[in-house]
This record gives sequence, structure tokens and C-alpha cells, in this order.
Amino acid sequence: MEILRWLQDWYASQCDGEWEHVGGIRITSIDNPGWHVAITLDGLEMENKQMDVVRIERTDDDWIYCKKQDGCFTGVGGPGNLEEILKFFYQWATINT
Repeated sequence: MEILRWLQDWYASQCDGEWEHVGGIRITSIDNPGWHVAITLDGLEMENKQMDVVRIERTDDDWIYCKKQDGCFTGVGGPGNLEEILKFFYQWATINT
């Protein structure tokens, strides 16, 4: 649950009256089954921060794929990988900040 607390605090710190209206954070399920996380970076300090694509394929149900593209962090993964996706975003967002 620590990652959720961090994400809540991070989200609140980004809200400036505009950012949260044009994107913010979306967490949805996908039909693989699995998860899709999209976090808008436009207008944030990390908008221009470099990120390597992450692709981990352990099994059909245990995988993640994360990238930064078109002003958005996107992470998808298997049904048990939501926390891992969020932790990857945390690691990327907090390194060298």
C-alpha cells in the first residue's frame, strides 16, 4: 500500500488547476487480462526526462511493458502486475529529481 500512498501524494503535488483536467492518471483493466496505467506528463518537470522501454515477459500472466511516448507514461501488464507497474513509475519519476 505504500506505493498507493506515494502515488496519491505525487498526484496531489502535480495538481495545479490545469494538469488534472487534461489527463492526470488513469488505471484501467484490459482484456488479456491485465492492467493499463496512463499518466500524463505534459506540463510537468519530468515531461522531457528520458526513459528506456521496459519489457519483462515471465509468463503469459506475469509481464510488464512500460514506455514514455507522446507526453505520457504508459504501463501495461498482467493481472498481478499493477503494483510492479506503479513501482516502476515511482523509480523512474524519483531518480535524479
